[in-house]
Amino acid sequence: MARHSPESPLPLFPLQTVLFPGGLLRLKVFEARYLDLMASCLREQRPFGVVALRTGSEVRGSKGHIEFASTGVLAELLDVDSEQPGILHVRCRGTGRFALESSLQRDDGLWLGQITPVAGDAVLPPAPAHRDTVQALANATAALEARGASPFLRPYAFDNAGWVANRWCEILPIPLGSKQKLMELMDPMARLTVVDQFLRSQGVIN
Repeated sequence: MARHSPESPLPLFPLQTVLFPGGLLRLKVFEARYLDLMASCLREQRPFGVVALRTGSEVRGSKGHIEFASTGVLAELLDVDSEQPGILHVRCRGTGRFALESSLQRDDGLWLGQITPVAGDAVLPPAPAHRDTVQALANATAALEARGASPFLRPYAFDNAGWVANRWCEILPIPLGSKQKLMELMDPMARLTVVDQFLRSQGVIN
């Protein structure tokens, strides 16, 4: 898929969730502004930006102030399925992070943002102290796959600290704000350490 030029406004899809680099995002799209967005992204082979909502709703017409997180993640389309007229089921992959510098809303309701790319994680092996956290994720992944419900995209990268941390962050029952802060952490080893400490505090690992 073609990369986004930071000089051009990026179409935004605000959601009450946090997309992580390398993560899988499933969307049910039915609003006209987002149906048009998916069509243009498919046609032009370009990504869109996913930003977490701090306040407000992504549904057009909802009352109240809307505020986005200051860091989002580019999403590239993997596949689009249209089982019903006017409804798309979309699968996307998170790629690179970006800083949202400014945003504006078009007349049709679509948000556009001026962004600055954020450097990706350094590829580092998990520390020996994180061995149990890595193994627990491998076990959880195997169990989910056995039920045909794996939430992760292949190829798996259990030897990559950032990948392991991101996958745990996606499935752990932690608040949206905490997930956002973890996604924004520039040090993947620090992110994995936070996850490791949380798992130990919850008795998931010893």
